[in-house]
Amino acid sequence: MKKFLLILTIVILSILTAPLSSLRHENAENEVIVWTLQMGDFSDYMNGVIKEFEAQNPEIKIKWIDVPFSEGEKRTLASVLSDNPPDLINLNPDFSATLAQKGTLYEIPAQNLSRFNSGIINSLKYKGKLYSVPWYATSAVTIYNKDLIQKSGIKVPRTYEELKASAQVVREKTNAYIFLPNITENDTMLRILNKYGINSYTNINSAKSAEVFDMFKELYQKNLIPKESITQTHREALEKYMSGNIVLFQAGANFLNMIKENAPSTYAVTDVAPQLTGSLGQNDFSLMNFVIPLRAKHKPEALKFALFITNKENQLELAKLTNIIAVNKEALQDEFYTKYDETDLMSKARAISAKQLDKVEPVMLVERNQKDINNLINASVQEILLNKSDTSSILREVSEEWQILIN
Repeated sequence: MKKFLLILTIVILSILTAPLSSLRHENAENEVIVWTLQMGDFSDYMNGVIKEFEAQNPEIKIKWIDVPFSEGEKRTLASVLSDNPPDLINLNPDFSATLAQKGTLYEIPAQNLSRFNSGIINSLKYKGKLYSVPWYATSAVTIYNKDLIQKSGIKVPRTYEELKASAQVVREKTNAYIFLPNITENDTMLRILNKYGINSYTNINSAKSAEVFDMFKELYQKNLIPKESITQTHREALEKYMSGNIVLFQAGANFLNMIKENAPSTYAVTDVAPQLTGSLGQNDFSLMNFVIPLRAKHKPEALKFALFITNKENQLELAKLTNIIAVNKEALQDEFYTKYDETDLMSKARAISAKQLDKVEPVMLVERNQKDINNLINASVQEILLNKSDTSSILREVSEEWQILIN
C-alpha cells in the first residue's frame, strides 16, 4: 500500500509540473536576446519598442541587454565564437565586416530591405553579400563661424579645393586657421580620398591621389592648417573652433549642443552648411547596424525585431530623442527631416545631414584588415606632410603594403 501511494504521488506531481516545465521550455525557446551599445539613456524608448513588438508578436519575447561601448567588440567576439551567442547585436560596420570575414555572421536575405537607403545598404556589403541591417546614421555638416567668414571676405567653402584657395586670406585677415582636419584620426584620410574615387591599393598610387595628399601637404607646410593637424582629434578641433582659432569644423549636428553649452558667444555667430566634398561630389556618413551571429538560436525572430525597430515610426521616435539620421527612406521623407527654421541650427543641420544621404555613392567599402589599412594611410599622410620623402615614393610603398594586407 505504501509503495502504491508513493508511485501515485510521483505520477500526480509529474502531471502537475509538466505544464510548468513545458512553459519554461517554450519561453526559453522563444526568448530573443538583443544587445545594444550605450543605449541605457534611452531605456524608455527601447522598452517601449520591445513592449509594442511583443504585443504584436506574442510568441516572441525580447531580452534586452545594453553593453558599454568600450566593451562591445570584446564581448561580441567572445560571444559569436561560443555556442550560445545573443541573437541580435548592435555594432559598427567596421567590426561587423571583421566578423563577416571570419565567417561568424548570418547572411541577411535581400528581401525586406527595400525600405533602406540603397547607398547605405551597399556600404554594408562584404564581397557582395549583406551581413547586417542598418539602424541609424550620422552625416557630418560644416559648422562655421560667420564673423570670421565675413572678416575674411570669403564664401563658405563647399569643396576641399575651395578650402585650400581660401586658406591664405583667412590666415592673413583673421589670424585664425581655416580648418583643423584631424587627418590621422581613424579613417579620416581614407574618407577624404574616397571623395576623389581613391579607394583601393590599385589607385592609391596615382596622380590624382598624389594631388590630394600634396594639397594637404601644401596647406601644412605653409602653416595654413595647424601643425597639430597630424596628431589631434576632432575633440581638439572642437576646442579650437569654440575658442575662435579655426573658422570651420566638420562634425555631426550633436556637436552644436556642446558649442552652445560650452561657448555660447561662439554659438551666437555659428551657422551650418553641407560637408566638404571632393571631385565626385558625394558625402560620407557613419553608421550603426545590427548583426545576427551565425550560431544564434533565433535568426528569423531576430531579423523580425531588427526590421521592426527600423520601421518608419520607430526610426522617427529615436531621431527625435537623439538627432540621429534615419536610414528608413519613408522616415527621411517626414517633415522632421525636410523642414526647418533658419534660426534653429539643430533642425537646419539635421535637414542638411538627411539630404546628404541622397548622394553617398561610391561608398567606402570595408576591406580585410581595415584597421591596419587605416593605420597605413595615417602613417603615410604624416610622412608626406612632414616632407620625409617624395609623395610618389611613399604612395608606391603604401600600395604594395595595402595589397599584402588584403590578400
